[in-house]
Amino acid sequence: MDISAVNSLSCEDFVDIFGNIVEKCPLVAAALWSQRPFSTLEHMEVAAAEFIDSLPVPGKEGILRCHPDLASRGLHSGNLTPESTEEQREAGLASLELGEAERLRLLNLQYKRRFGFPFVICARLNDKATIERRLAERMANERARELQVAVDEVKKICGLRLQKLVATASRL
Repeated sequence: MDISAVNSLSCEDFVDIFGNIVEKCPLVAAALWSQRPFSTLEHMEVAAAEFIDSLPVPGKEGILRCHPDLASRGLHSGNLTPESTEEQREAGLASLELGEAERLRLLNLQYKRRFGFPFVICARLNDKATIERRLAERMANERARELQVAVDEVKKICGLRLQKLVATASRL
């Protein structure tokens, strides 16, 4: 799908295709549709990032709360979105040993208690060891700083999902 085809999609079709560029948050896709036409995929990525950045703090927190805990039971039970399942598997989170899984579960729980939203990291750009290390390191952040770091990770995920969707659609 080239950018002119993206620009010609109805709102319903656009949201059907791009509705999970931000985890379980089709509102971002709907807002993005209203910003058409896009000159390039990069223009579309920038528009999505700018929309996310423009949200008030409760909106940003809401986007973060739509994300699952990394390496949660949902990964093995099929309760995650296909995108999250694939991303976590690629990072090695589906094949954790028992001790690794328990450490991540406890760190996720501590993180969520501290910040009020799940730990978000772009799993496609990290492996399980880096994810665990970054989770522990980010616990030391002040809340406002961590909110920004987590939102920046959402924007990375969003950009990669957009790239994958447009590349996949262009092969159809």
